[in-house]
Amino acid sequence: MLLLVLNSVLVCINTAFWSVLICCFALLKLLMSIPAWQRSVSKVCNGFMWAWATLNHKLLMLTSNVEWDVEGGENLDKNGWYLLIANHLSWTDIVVVFSVFRNSIPMVKFFLKQQLLYVPFLGLACWAVDMPFMKRYSRQYLLKHPEKRGSDLETTRKSCARFRHTPTTVVNFVEGTRFTEGKQKHTRSPYQHLLTPKTGGIAYTLGAMGEQFDAIINVTLAYPDNRTLPFKDLLSGRMKKVVVRIHTLPVDDSVTGDYFNDKTFKRNFHQWLTLIWEDKDRELEGIYKESPAQTTDNIPERHTV
Repeated sequence: MLLLVLNSVLVCINTAFWSVLICCFALLKLLMSIPAWQRSVSKVCNGFMWAWATLNHKLLMLTSNVEWDVEGGENLDKNGWYLLIANHLSWTDIVVVFSVFRNSIPMVKFFLKQQLLYVPFLGLACWAVDMPFMKRYSRQYLLKHPEKRGSDLETTRKSCARFRHTPTTVVNFVEGTRFTEGKQKHTRSPYQHLLTPKTGGIAYTLGAMGEQFDAIINVTLAYPDNRTLPFKDLLSGRMKKVVVRIHTLPVDDSVTGDYFNDKTFKRNFHQWLTLIWEDKDRELEGIYKESPAQTTDNIPERHTV
């Protein structure tokens, strides 16, 4: 319990410190609309994000003896453009993604609803680090206002325009929510360790930025010895093993069509993502079957994070 409280306080302090710095630089970014100046400020703010992620990793590792089992991703480039997709188990996923990829790809960004742009401090900080904001219209709204059809995608494209000059990684947790056995049964997911992927979100991202991405990074995350409460276990120093499998997929015409108006492309895209999720489910089954009760004492790391 003491470690849980201590780590929680330290992570909150670290987050608050870098958030305040980012907000201060965001004000500097607002003062001048010169693109070169704004890109420079964004670069500094991305450096703050890297420092935040690195310190979080160091703080948590001081009180944990985690085996990092990471495979793949050797050919990634910090100056590239990527879409990162992953299964979603816990808040731990965000810490792990930042820890594993902070030195190999551009700092990760998450698509945010445009309404968050107007939340005090949060919206300013996210804008300063170039988080892309998207504007989505409901099906009911589009039925009443058909002239708006397609404008939400165009708004998102404009939000992403700045990434043409700044290497970027956009993250999409394709399931849309964290996996639990209860959700798996309730939604009748056909997968043993995953929820059914939501194709619309990833198709939307590829539709807005597809031509900018160099590759899709397909990530499988697992905490085989801490499946119930992995985030609490991480903060409490009880996390034993983090497993990360990284696969790189090409970005081509087969994944960058008009998902919302082309029924053939929509069907093919759904099949493409289904095959990826079937492979991921089998991969997780192999990870969990390896040695569910195995201790990680004295096991060498496969990859240093």
